[in-house]
Amino acid sequence: MKALRYLNKYFVKYKWRLIFGIIITILARVFAVYVPRFVGNGTDLIAQYLNGEISDDAFFKSELTQTILLIFAVALISAVFTFLMRQTFIVVSRNIEFDLKNEVFDQYQKLSLNFYKQNRTGDLMNRISEDVSKVRLYLGPALMNTFSTVTMFVVVLIYMLNKAPILTLYTVAPFPILSYLIYKISQAIHHRSTIVQEYLSHLSTFTQESFSGISVIKSYGIQKQINDDFSDLANTSKNKQIDLAKMQAFLHPLIALLIGGSNVLVIFIGGRQLINGQIENVGTIVEFLLYVNMLTWPVTSVGWITTLIQQAEASQKRINEFLQVKPEIFNKTEENTPIKGKIEFKNVSFTYDDTNITALRDVSFTVNPGETLAILGKTGSGKSTILELIGRLYDIEKGEILIDGIPIDQLNLEDLRNALGYVPQDAFLFSDSIKDNIRFGNKNAGEKEVIQAAKNAAIHENIIGFKNSYDTVLGERGLTLSGGQKQRVSIARALVQNPNIFLFDDSLSAVDTETEEEILNNLNHISKEKTTIIVSHRISTIKNADKIIVLDNGLVIEEGNHESLIKNSGHYEELYKKQLSEKDN
Repeated sequence: MKALRYLNKYFVKYKWRLIFGIIITILARVFAVYVPRFVGNGTDLIAQYLNGEISDDAFFKSELTQTILLIFAVALISAVFTFLMRQTFIVVSRNIEFDLKNEVFDQYQKLSLNFYKQNRTGDLMNRISEDVSKVRLYLGPALMNTFSTVTMFVVVLIYMLNKAPILTLYTVAPFPILSYLIYKISQAIHHRSTIVQEYLSHLSTFTQESFSGISVIKSYGIQKQINDDFSDLANTSKNKQIDLAKMQAFLHPLIALLIGGSNVLVIFIGGRQLINGQIENVGTIVEFLLYVNMLTWPVTSVGWITTLIQQAEASQKRINEFLQVKPEIFNKTEENTPIKGKIEFKNVSFTYDDTNITALRDVSFTVNPGETLAILGKTGSGKSTILELIGRLYDIEKGEILIDGIPIDQLNLEDLRNALGYVPQDAFLFSDSIKDNIRFGNKNAGEKEVIQAAKNAAIHENIIGFKNSYDTVLGERGLTLSGGQKQRVSIARALVQNPNIFLFDDSLSAVDTETEEEILNNLNHISKEKTTIIVSHRISTIKNADKIIVLDNGLVIEEGNHESLIKNSGHYEELYKKQLSEKDN
């Protein structure tokens, strides 16, 4: 139960509703106990009438009618309170489920990119969906039935002990045995539940990755292999589920057997006590039979409740694993820090934790507002890393990054990222309309702003050619669009945000040279007073930049503008001639 202690803060938050639910539960069970009592009285009344102890027909009918009305009245009151009890506990459980999902999702957004490199998407999804659902069953049905069961036991046992102490002891004799067996079985259920949830995560991850990479699977013609792998994983998951179901299957027959034994004891011991005069009326035996059957569901539910609690414990433990991860990147100040756009790197070095690859080595440069810095280099030279560090997706271990003369980790993180218009190398679009994808960074952008951004990104003509124009809904990850169209929509998304800093990570690689020239001309006009950093493999993309740095294996090997670098006869000049030759051919 240690993992479930995390939920105590939610119990405190909804304490008054829960207290109301407990009071309602007690009232519902108190009134429910009166039903067997009045049934017993009615049985004694009928027995007395049949034995001739009551000879007045009118009196008998009046008493019997009154007893029936009392049974109906207390049953109705108990039903109303039971309805209110269910409404209270179930609604509270739904509210806590809502809060917990929001907390998990908020935690996911706070965690760094390293976390997402180390954990699979399917597992993340399973913990916020399947695991939280298991926890909700503990917060709602399990909690409600626990209070109901305890209240029912206390109220019924008090009345039974007052009515016939010896018969009561015989009746509840199987219960300690039942409790011990349930405890042993629940331990096994807990172990199997943990394994089942882990395999569900594996299954979700495999499915999600298969659907996301369906084009690659079809291209390589490996559908059968993927189906076989999925079948193996699904069969293993099925077997783990069957192991859990087998263990759970012990509970209900066991409980039914012990409850049946209690009924036999009531009839046998109660019958002997009635014959021996230790019990005065046959109605007492009827009452006890009804009490035992009233306890049937609570006792039966002990196994079910135990299963729910064990499953919730396993699920909450998995949820806590991620909730207890401390974000590597966090906001160190709540004060607003407006960003103008001057960026300085001073001897910055950076190594990725997950791969231990050193991406940057003593990199230094300065770019002022209104200037454009271009970064050129081979694949893996550290170009994208620079942009990620400017967005503070990682923190550096050596050197210093200054924005407007302030260390980057001392800036308000929200202000910093709101000041960036970032177009990543892998253009990611959401399964939404084109318009909403462009408005993603600026929800307040009007239709005119969206269209103007699309025109500046040279994608407007393509969009209006679609059947639903800007309302066209894209497939997952923008599957509806070509690579170049996705890049241009991503550029429009950055432009509509109107940031002070533009970061373009090889975002024109899938665009033809004519379209590239149009976009660059538009960007030059838009970014006159803004800081712009462009990463590219094409010299045609960056030749007009104010400053150009060339990276190789994380080191700045050349620095200058296009003209000065051509004169240096270095890597830049060599690449320029090569690309010029390819263009001529």
